[in-house]
Amino acid sequence: MALISPSRRLRRTPFSEGVERAGVSAYTIYNHMLLPTVFESVEADYRHLKDHVQVWDVAVERQVELRGPDAARLMQMLTPRDLRGMLPGQCYYVPIVDETGGMLNDPVALKLTEDHWWISIADSDLLFWVKGLAYGYRLDVMVDEPDVSPLAVQGPKADQLMARVFGEDVTKLRFFRYGWFDFEGHSMIVARSGYSKQGGFEIYMNDWDTGMPLWDALFKAGEDLNVRAGCPNGIERVEGGLLSYGNDMNRDNTPHECGLGRFCSTQTAIGCVGRDALLRVAKEGPAKQVRPIAIEGEIGRCDRAWPIYAGGKLRGHVTSAAYSPDFETNVAIGMVRMTHWDAGTVLEVETPDGMRKATVQDEFWI
Repeated sequence: MALISPSRRLRRTPFSEGVERAGVSAYTIYNHMLLPTVFESVEADYRHLKDHVQVWDVAVERQVELRGPDAARLMQMLTPRDLRGMLPGQCYYVPIVDETGGMLNDPVALKLTEDHWWISIADSDLLFWVKGLAYGYRLDVMVDEPDVSPLAVQGPKADQLMARVFGEDVTKLRFFRYGWFDFEGHSMIVARSGYSKQGGFEIYMNDWDTGMPLWDALFKAGEDLNVRAGCPNGIERVEGGLLSYGNDMNRDNTPHECGLGRFCSTQTAIGCVGRDALLRVAKEGPAKQVRPIAIEGEIGRCDRAWPIYAGGKLRGHVTSAAYSPDFETNVAIGMVRMTHWDAGTVLEVETPDGMRKATVQDEFWI
């Protein structure tokens, strides 16, 4: 197996020491950093995530920080979601689009104050797009990447573990809300959020040297909870329909094609640079859209798009797929033409192991 040569272009995280100690067995590259993808095995990690609690190094979720009098204006320029009612203490899932309405990222935005925002990004160089808009429109705002490294705690026992480290008040957080909590004299944001359907929190750790003390404190406090190191799990995220930017969507897709129309307030999100293009899309409707698909037979790893056929013609692509032990079927996310996206539609998927019968589902599994 070929190894990745370390360099300053490929950054470690404040938690890398703990990840290595925990026996990480595979990484991917995400925002120029190392993101763990497997510890024991994908299947074993999946089972443990659903039954216990895991600590995830997701420092790769870099923050794009907007600070200054025009911060709110710039934030609205980025997304078709209407942000006027958003208050400090809230997190919003925000599709980020370009001037054509194409998806550039699907981050979570945190409003710290009217003049101060964080955008917790998926894998893309969004910082440069945001800087370009700020400079091009001569906005009075500073755009930068602060030294903030998220650490996620996910799983059904997440509340118990977090209460032991941050106090019982942390369990009172509502979904997609955040608060400031103390750890050993360091105040940091904790949000009830995360890239799984199992529930949990994301800790926005804002001091590099506090990384390993925080990691160790969580593991010490969770010994009797069977806490383990983990990572976003490919099986669990497909079951839950959690899209992966760069895999299930990119800038060739609009939010409406990605099933994110509910996060677009195009009529009222005045100022969004892609507003005019998305108004046309909203009026005409998307020609293709993300759908849950069950695939029969054995399948290999989905590391490229698999063509979807019906009647001998190309009807879309499967973008993510995995075997689900809990649902005893191959679960998949696909971008499917409108003529064939209705639940119950039978399709054929061309996998590396041959053609497989597949059926469009009415909803994702969890």
